[in-house]
Amino acid sequence: MLLTVDHVTRYRYDHPVRGVVQSHRLMPSRFDGQKVIDWQVTVAGGVAGGAFRDGAGDWVQGWTVAGPVSEIEVRVTGTVETTDLAGVLKGHRETAPPEAYLRATAATEADAALVELSELVTGAENVLAGCHALAAAISEAIAYVPGSTTADTTAAQALAQGEGVCQDHAHALIAAARAAGLPARYVSGYLQAGTGVSDEAAHAWAELYVAGIGWIGFDPANRCCPDARYIRLGSGLDAETAAPIRGTSRGGGAESLAVTVAVQMQEQ
Repeated sequence: MLLTVDHVTRYRYDHPVRGVVQSHRLMPSRFDGQKVIDWQVTVAGGVAGGAFRDGAGDWVQGWTVAGPVSEIEVRVTGTVETTDLAGVLKGHRETAPPEAYLRATAATEADAALVELSELVTGAENVLAGCHALAAAISEAIAYVPGSTTADTTAAQALAQGEGVCQDHAHALIAAARAAGLPARYVSGYLQAGTGVSDEAAHAWAELYVAGIGWIGFDPANRCCPDARYIRLGSGLDAETAAPIRGTSRGGGAESLAVTVAVQMQEQ
């Protein structure tokens, strides 16, 4: 499948800031399930800085924008050829061991309810079946309701209120999987719009590590494993560390953010 992406992020400041520094994870992952045909990231008024591939296999690119500046536009455009690998992350090179993803964060700390859900893995006939059961249980426990949570909502809070978005589904699955002793991580990327329940072109899901198979993606928001409709960008312990764009500004001024993302299938 050929997928095209047009992703624009605009930052506006009510008072000009002296400068902005950003770190991007906006390059599609290199693995057997996707091949970049063309890809471009531009930052209006920005200068590209150092870049490196981290231990998780993600390409990290630095940018700086000199001030005074009141608005910054980050634009991502490109085409990726994708293949359905049933969620298995085949051919992905990384140096970080799976055990690095056993550590909980503030967003993925497991409470008693999440620990109880983790028993779907520990009590299963095999680990893979338990992972599927756990993802299905998260889907049932947290209804997809846009706007029902914030960026700071934790996995435990989303589970308790029974509503959330893809970030909350991923955090809850990660928290319960880690409670069961499985390495788990947050994945950011894109989903072809209009093909899932969540209908979020900028999307997120989780990957769980199963010995003998490797990393496997699970998307509780859409009750499936990532397939050819998905483009994988990067991963982290939670949404904050896996964010496609992270940055800081120098100087006062409140920041507002506007994002538009379009992911479409292109005829081959």
